[in-house]
Amino acid sequence: MANRKIFADLDQLSKEVGQTIVDLINQANRMGKPFSIALSGGSTPRRLYQCLAQPPLVNHVPWGGVYIFFGDERAVSPDDALSNYLMAKTTLFDHLPIPSGNTFRIMGELADHKDAAEQYQHTMLDILPREEGIPVFDLMLLGIGGDGHIASLFPGTPILEETEKFVRAVYVSKLHAWRLSITYPVINHAKHVFILAAGTDKAEIVHDVLGDMTNNHIYPVQRIQPKGELMWYLDSAAASKLVD
Repeated sequence: MANRKIFADLDQLSKEVGQTIVDLINQANRMGKPFSIALSGGSTPRRLYQCLAQPPLVNHVPWGGVYIFFGDERAVSPDDALSNYLMAKTTLFDHLPIPSGNTFRIMGELADHKDAAEQYQHTMLDILPREEGIPVFDLMLLGIGGDGHIASLFPGTPILEETEKFVRAVYVSKLHAWRLSITYPVINHAKHVFILAAGTDKAEIVHDVLGDMTNNHIYPVQRIQPKGELMWYLDSAAASKLVD
């Protein structure tokens, strides 16, 4: 059974995950090491970022030793309302005493999506430690879609089979849009992978993945097999169809 924690609501979930992140950052700091994290977009992590940006949590982090990346991005400018970077900037970065050089966004506005992916891969390789040649994050934060996608790894897209590139551009037909995403090799080499799910609209997918699998689907999220810790954080609504 996958490791999971269930909370009454999104606020409680966000505070718990926020405190856990602070603890992990401080553990790394005590060892004299920086801490790297890849953020998720979407609605669920917004409250988490607000918690991290406010007292008491914001005051207990050595932000100068934290490096923040993104797991995926839409092919839009950084000031676009759909931008994952913009959401993180307004809820988190704008409120942190973190050096501007410690945050790394995906250049979603570039017309050449392949070039944007390659640039981000180079940045990751420059900043992050490597294992077997693959960049290693201390923490990968992921949300989950109703179709079981994580980051921008959507069902039926060729990026699911990518094993060589660490960041790749992918066209998602059902969204009629380009995305840029970190790939499975990077996700599965992270020291910690946290999947956050909240709301009744996530109850079905959570049941399919963590429950009795009565629908017997194979989702992108099920390809996550990290060498490190995999933890699911659910609110009661998302977990409502699970049976203990």
